Amino acid sequence: MAKIGLEVHVHITSLKTKLFCICPSHYAGKEPNSVVCPVCLGLPGAIPVPNKKAIEEAIKVSLALNMQISDKVVFVRKHYFYPDMAKNYQISQYDGPGTAPIAKNGFMKLRNGKTIRIRRINIEEDPAKIVYPTGSLLTSKYVWVDYNRSGIGMLEIVTEPDIEDPKEAREFLEKLRSILEHLGTCDCTIEGSMRVDVNVSVPGGERVEVKNIGSIKGVEEALKYEIARQEALRSQGLPVKRETRHWDDARKVTLPSRYKEEETDYRYFPDPDLPPITVTENWIKSIASSLPELPDARIRRFVVQYGLSEYDATVLVMDKGLADFYEDVLKIYYKPKEVANLLINDYLRWINEMNIRPSESKAKPEYIASLLKMMEEGVITIKIVKEILSEVVKGSDPRKLVEERGLTALRDQEFLVEIIKQVFAQEPDAVEKARRDPKVINYLVGQVMRRTGKRADPYLVNQLVRKMLGG
Repeated sequence: MAKIGLEVHVHITSLKTKLFCICPSHYAGKEPNSVVCPVCLGLPGAIPVPNKKAIEEAIKVSLALNMQISDKVVFVRKHYFYPDMAKNYQISQYDGPGTAPIAKNGFMKLRNGKTIRIRRINIEEDPAKIVYPTGSLLTSKYVWVDYNRSGIGMLEIVTEPDIEDPKEAREFLEKLRSILEHLGTCDCTIEGSMRVDVNVSVPGGERVEVKNIGSIKGVEEALKYEIARQEALRSQGLPVKRETRHWDDARKVTLPSRYKEEETDYRYFPDPDLPPITVTENWIKSIASSLPELPDARIRRFVVQYGLSEYDATVLVMDKGLADFYEDVLKIYYKPKEVANLLINDYLRWINEMNIRPSESKAKPEYIASLLKMMEEGVITIKIVKEILSEVVKGSDPRKLVEERGLTALRDQEFLVEIIKQVFAQEPDAVEKARRDPKVINYLVGQVMRRTGKRADPYLVNQLVRKMLGG
């Protein structure tokens, strides 16, 4: 059984400026090294000034994760030599003599009731972005550095090694993402806004850190590979060395990067340019009173208010965009279970197929409502719904699709009676059995649906078959 701990690095995308300067925090799509100033470039004499909202966002996340919040914010310098840090140190936080993170000793509960302890939350600045010209660490002879990201406000959320397998890691991260998005702290659809370092060991081996994994799916894949790699070494009697590795998402393997530094290598000490900031009880209470509805509470409300199963409610709420979309559809078409079934069983399948998040779908709530209304009215069948749903996700109006392609359900009774007669003629044994056993009627209905390309109204076909059987 593996021991897994996570270090989750989350951009505070709700900030308008970087953590210690007035450079805009929204750097995506900008020319490299164009959103910079002396502070985030680490030039001599530049003095950082803390962003108050970043501290408030950290307190919000700490409250949501049941953390003990420190009575003061102390920033420290974390030293290391690497091209992504112009100063050769990162402004971060540390739990040591005279210093403390913004919060520690929290927890999150998984669906099975298991508790994952959260060691601490740090506020820190993000380093610059290293760009490999060939797109690969292995084949690039040099690197580029884009300092637009340098100084972006970030939270580091560190768990205890309570996670035992890749599936648990994925569930933890999905719930954490949902909490962050419900709080409005992080828009996790932005590329690079949530990155994860995983620490993993197997019995008899040293702890290995895999750095900078950019997606939740990638974390699960990296852990599966790394656990298998370490177990293979141990089965051959070879040691698992303590080291830092890199996840190659294209090849789905981890690669050696460097041997892991010890904490003493970072030479932490309080930043002399940033005096401690007091966190009062009143400040915490004020922030707590403004917290929005969080995922666990929303799941409970969905179960009570809409009559959903806990499983269905959880699937919807684990992605805030999907939960919001669900409730927007209900404002137009209030049939909670029917809407949930379509979104979970069919809509999400296409979302995953297209490798997008629900919030990135171009489907409008009224489109989903239209599909369900047309199906309820017998205008289209569930087969047609499934057929056109992928185009609806891409932004097509379902009513126009149905009209333009002539996809309306067949309700011409005279035509359907002729089809049923043909089926009866070819299936005499089934007809006799159906007169004795009503369950066989479903078989005859299925044969009619097959002959009509599943466009016939199944309810009408069922009624006509029963009538022609004699009741």
